[in-house]
Formats: sequence, C-alpha cells, structure tokens
Amino acid sequence: MKTVLIAAGIAAVSYLLGSLSFSIILSQMIGKDIRKQGSGNAGATNMTRVFGWGAGVATLLFDMLKAILAMVLGQRFLGDTGLCIAGIAAMVGHCWPIFHKFRGGKGISVGAALGLMIDWRVFVAIIIVFLIAALLSKKVSLGSICAAVAIVPATWIFVSKTPQIVLAVVAMLIAITRHHENIRRLLSGTEPDFRAAKTKKD
Repeated sequence: MKTVLIAAGIAAVSYLLGSLSFSIILSQMIGKDIRKQGSGNAGATNMTRVFGWGAGVATLLFDMLKAILAMVLGQRFLGDTGLCIAGIAAMVGHCWPIFHKFRGGKGISVGAALGLMIDWRVFVAIIIVFLIAALLSKKVSLGSICAAVAIVPATWIFVSKTPQIVLAVVAMLIAITRHHENIRRLLSGTEPDFRAAKTKKD
C-alpha cells in the first residue's frame, strides 16, 4: 500500500511539473501566447519559428529540466519504476497541461530528457537521428518523429530494462500521436520547411 501511495505521489508531482509549459510561460512574458502564433503549437520549435533561437533554446532547456527533475525524484523514491512513472507523467503533463487548459506541446523536448535519463547513449542516438532527418529534409517535424521512433530500439540496445523500455514505448506513442497532423502533411507533401525568426537589429 505504501508503494502504491508513493507511486501515486510521484505521478501527481511529475504531472504538475510537466504541466509547466515554458513555451506558454515565456511567450506570455513577451506579451504573446505562443498558441496563437505560428503553427499554434506550444513547443520549442514554434517558439524558435516565432521568436527566434534564444526563445526556442530557453524553452527546450526549461522543458527538459522539469522532466529531469521529475525523473530524478521518481528514481530517488522508487528506482527504475519511479523513473518510468515520473517520465510518463511529466510527458502527459507537458502535452496536456492542467495549468494551460490542457493545450501543450508535442512531447519532443520532454522526450529528449527521457532519453537522457534512460541512458546518455540513448540521448546521443536520438539526437543524431533527429539531426540527420531534420537537416536532410529541412523539416523539424520529420526529425522529431524519427527521433521518437528511435528511442525504443536505442533503449533496447543500450539498457534493456523493462521500466526503461516501457517508458520509451509510451513516450514514442505519445509523440507520434501528437504529430498526427504533421504526419498527414508530410504524406501529402504540404509540411513547410523550418525557418527560425530573424533577430531584429537596432
């Protein structure tokens, strides 16, 4: 019973941490809601597209840090099982944040944090896959989808522990589901190339 309560606590805290959508927070500090700009997605890519690289990188780092914090806490209390619970809950919170009317991102920044916490080699593998696919296609969405798929075999190869594999599979499924519109546009050839906003010079 105690373990169940601890697991529930980890899930709740991690979901709340995940619900801190930094693209929304930072864009509102700038004076605009990112969900009403660009593609309308509350994520690092759209922040970069609308506000430039500085805003995009800041969003990525903060979103990764919240997930890392959640997973460190989860692992501290319940080991690998706690890591898995925290990672899934943080990703769910990121995609469907209670603080922002359940309109969040697509899970890629948190997915990167999950890869890093699973094993640094998994992180390196998915980053390489992302860069190759994104640079060759000029489409961040394709890079993100390929990275989401790659996290499962990478975890299987480098870790091969049940909690981590479960975490990787769930993360992949959430990310792919959140990219369903991008997949449709990629298949129809209408997905736009990525372009960052240009920094204004005085």
